[in-house]
Amino acid sequence: MQKTVVINVVGLTKRLIGEHTPFIKSFFENGEYTFIKPMLPAVTCSVQSTYVTGKWPSEHGIVGNGWYFKDELEVKFWRQSNRLVQQPKIWDTLKEVDASFSCANHFWWYNMYSNVDYSITPRPNYLADGRKIPDIYSYPATLRDELQNSLGTFPLFEFWGPRTTINSSKWIANGAIKTDEKYDPTLTLIYLPHLDYNLQRYGLDFNKISKDLNEIDGVVKQLVNHYEKQGANIVLLSEYGITNVKNPIHLNRVLRREGYIHVRMERGLELLDTGASEAFAVADHQVAHIYVKDMGKLEEVKKIVSKVPGVERVLIKNELEAEHLNHERCGDLVVVADANSWFTYYFWLDDAVAPDYARMVDIHKKPGYDPVEMMTDPKDKLVMAKVGWKLLKKKLGFRSVLDIIPLDATLIKGSHGRKTEDREDFPIFITNKNNMVNTNEIDAVAVCDLIKNHVLN
Repeated sequence: MQKTVVINVVGLTKRLIGEHTPFIKSFFENGEYTFIKPMLPAVTCSVQSTYVTGKWPSEHGIVGNGWYFKDELEVKFWRQSNRLVQQPKIWDTLKEVDASFSCANHFWWYNMYSNVDYSITPRPNYLADGRKIPDIYSYPATLRDELQNSLGTFPLFEFWGPRTTINSSKWIANGAIKTDEKYDPTLTLIYLPHLDYNLQRYGLDFNKISKDLNEIDGVVKQLVNHYEKQGANIVLLSEYGITNVKNPIHLNRVLRREGYIHVRMERGLELLDTGASEAFAVADHQVAHIYVKDMGKLEEVKKIVSKVPGVERVLIKNELEAEHLNHERCGDLVVVADANSWFTYYFWLDDAVAPDYARMVDIHKKPGYDPVEMMTDPKDKLVMAKVGWKLLKKKLGFRSVLDIIPLDATLIKGSHGRKTEDREDFPIFITNKNNMVNTNEIDAVAVCDLIKNHVLN
């Protein structure tokens, strides 16, 4: 078997490879590449699960970054158990070929309790006093302490939220190198999220994202230089392309006005009551799953949603099967935004009664994805002073919440999730190995076999 590393540069597309990414440009020009046809939904958890299983969401069950858990009547995002992925993974099949095969997984999703040999994934500590402490989960467990003693605590608050920086991707890259130096795994999977941040904040505005492109270029260079010395096959790939948007769509507000949404009041604030709602949307970038309690109302809900400006398609029954989304976890309807639009999870009609988590970074309580968590109010010139004061109060032992996230979805300028039409915005697969790519375009399910072929030489 041939040592192989797969570097997942989130959001990387041919459109972004150029003057601001000189190393990646050289790797691209000297290697071979193919475009990966966008899948639905083009979101992190679904695409990564397709890449590591070679199966569609209809088979592996990861229909989004989150979904409605029907047995618990709750929406849950960013779960971590590998058992949620209902198909064998690439490391399972390669271990069957050769028992000496080993795999390291650095931050690809559903990384907990898989049977990879070495794994690292973000896992903060939630303390009894309400604090959230940056940390990771690893296998073997000793790897967690070894890496954090060497590299410092994983910079969780620079991995997601208003303070995101290149430091989280740098930490992941350095952790992968140290793991490689100690264990020498056959296959290493590395997730570099840096481009995800400002591409969603600013869209394809090169005046604003050029620094980010240059920063991730340096991290990729560091990794490629390390693995080239090991004689490894090296793959750069991405999951989706991020494109410009300007129109946030509030599907739950539409459904609420039509009488389908139920909320409950707690401490004067509203919470979405999914178990009591007749129909509600689980928003996930440019795709939303709508769950309908009474199937007799399915067509009327579809009719309502279809008329919402910015909605491009509403998939139902056979259309879900055609998109490989016919799985029990899937919404009864799947709504796809047009190229200029994306979906919020917002269900309240008055910001004064928005839930407390709406103004916080709280990825596990929100019943949908919220990219506005990366923003602070641009009109509030004192926001960083407020953050400093709140953090100081926490350190002094006082209870304090970082309620600094605005409720203005128009701040978001880039999104993903739908199938982009222009190849320049397709995800991409680049390899340093000759004669591995023989077509200009592949399906997402073909990525798994391509990686296998690199390992099997």
